[in-house]
Amino acid sequence: MQIFLLQECLSSSLVIVLKVLMIVAPKNFRDEELFDTKKELENAGFEVVISSEGVKESTGMLGGKTKIDFELKEINSREYVAVVFVGGSGAKYYFNNKTALALAKKFFEENKIVSAICIAPLILANAGLLEGKEATIWPGSKEELASKGVVYVDEPVVVSGNIITANGPSAARKFGKTIAEELKKKIKK
Repeated sequence: MQIFLLQECLSSSLVIVLKVLMIVAPKNFRDEELFDTKKELENAGFEVVISSEGVKESTGMLGGKTKIDFELKEINSREYVAVVFVGGSGAKYYFNNKTALALAKKFFEENKIVSAICIAPLILANAGLLEGKEATIWPGSKEELASKGVVYVDEPVVVSGNIITANGPSAARKFGKTIAEELKKKIKK
């Protein structure tokens, strides 16, 4: 009986959905950077989970709302293939947030995709992940990024190993597509 059940399980097609974690500020995330990036990831077949700190729902700078699936402190990096830090003025909340910085480091140490858009690449820089690497950021923050030893690149999206950065709302769709493409390359290995 057990052998038959094992054969049946092995012959049935198993679908594994890979999860991407998107971290938004408790308020004032940039709407396009969450919603457009999320849509591209979902279109590519990834499940997206939204996390924040201290709220059940977050509101974007343009009024969009998103339900928060998990508190930041509840996140287990092993359940995800990538992390995305969403920008907007609220992203400053995470610049020196110990939980957010530790999560960024943990994902990086686990050889997963670590990404950030708009001003959020400063979170990655503050976590010590960008020194000596190429990255982009919202143009108004490029000097601050460069002051942390980052090689600023004036492009909408920049891939530097497992780190992906984007410069703002107009790059959100390309950012989402790039994350999906890089994840698919890693999965094929």
